[in-house]
Amino acid sequence: MKVVAFNGSARRGGNTAILLGYVMGELEAEGIETELVEMSGATIHGCLACRKCSTRKNRRCSQEHDMGNVYIEKMAAADGILLGSPTYVTDVSPEIKALIDRACLVSGANGGMFRRKVGAAVVALRRAGALHAFDTLNHFFLITEMIVPGSCYWNIGIGREMGEVEKDEEGIRTMKVLGRNMAWLLKRTGAQASGGN
Repeated sequence: MKVVAFNGSARRGGNTAILLGYVMGELEAEGIETELVEMSGATIHGCLACRKCSTRKNRRCSQEHDMGNVYIEKMAAADGILLGSPTYVTDVSPEIKALIDRACLVSGANGGMFRRKVGAAVVALRRAGALHAFDTLNHFFLITEMIVPGSCYWNIGIGREMGEVEKDEEGIRTMKVLGRNMAWLLKRTGAQASGGN
């Protein structure tokens, strides 16, 4: 069983990555393999709305010269998906937005590639706007028919400077509970999630 986590922050190893790390630590403690994908510095373009994925039905986006299809393949191969983003103008980073827009269309064009996988959102913020970003990520999971575990609070952590999120005890506790709940859910749906439908 495997969970792939995408850090959509421009900062490698920053607050978003730290929060994802707490979730992944709990998954690993339950024997679930994890992989962290740092999107910082990688090129991923927004959806072109060309709909070629709907005609080709080859589980790929028509844009072949960026990281989009590499990421979509990792998502398709995993049992669970974590999407992490900082809060930018009360929403997600442009890299994560490009990924979810393209992955959503490719999934739908190919019979629901992510159906019944387990997905969870993690959001870092300085002060406000995290709930909108959290909703954006959860909307992706829900429209692609994924199963979303809960935690003891919304999956957000507060911190501006790199590493500052470590001071947010409630945020860290929320990530740990999320990781345990995600592991519990994966173990009960693992056979279904691996098939993708």
